[in-house]
Amino acid sequence: MIKYELTGAIRIIHDTQTFASGFSKREFVVEVADGKYPQMIKLECVKDKVAELDKLRVNDVVNVSFDIRGSEYKERHYVNLVAWKIEATGETAEPSEAVGPGRDVSAAEAMKKQPAGTTKPDDDEDQIPF
Repeated sequence: MIKYELTGAIRIIHDTQTFASGFSKREFVVEVADGKYPQMIKLECVKDKVAELDKLRVNDVVNVSFDIRGSEYKERHYVNLVAWKIEATGETAEPSEAVGPGRDVSAAEAMKKQPAGTTKPDDDEDQIPF
């Protein structure tokens, strides 16, 4: 099996989900630099690896080793990136400018302080390519 790795800043850490079967998982998002448009990669920890995320915080820079897992259910196919090793580099990244549920609170608070009805001027640098 191929070993997959990525390095980036943690942007979101979701709560642990525990299912009736006793299975538990915890999802998290890592922002990876990729030229002009950083990639937000969702990974998950399962079973005993869920505890790995307890020692990490949003904006910590990490190296993540993971496996790609695929499944089929009712003729639909799903892909999960399952982290089996997460190492903090000791660095902290700047908060992401992206604001949404579960994201960095300081960025969300900054948006709330913006006067109503004002928007950021259109700029080709800020346009998403899709």
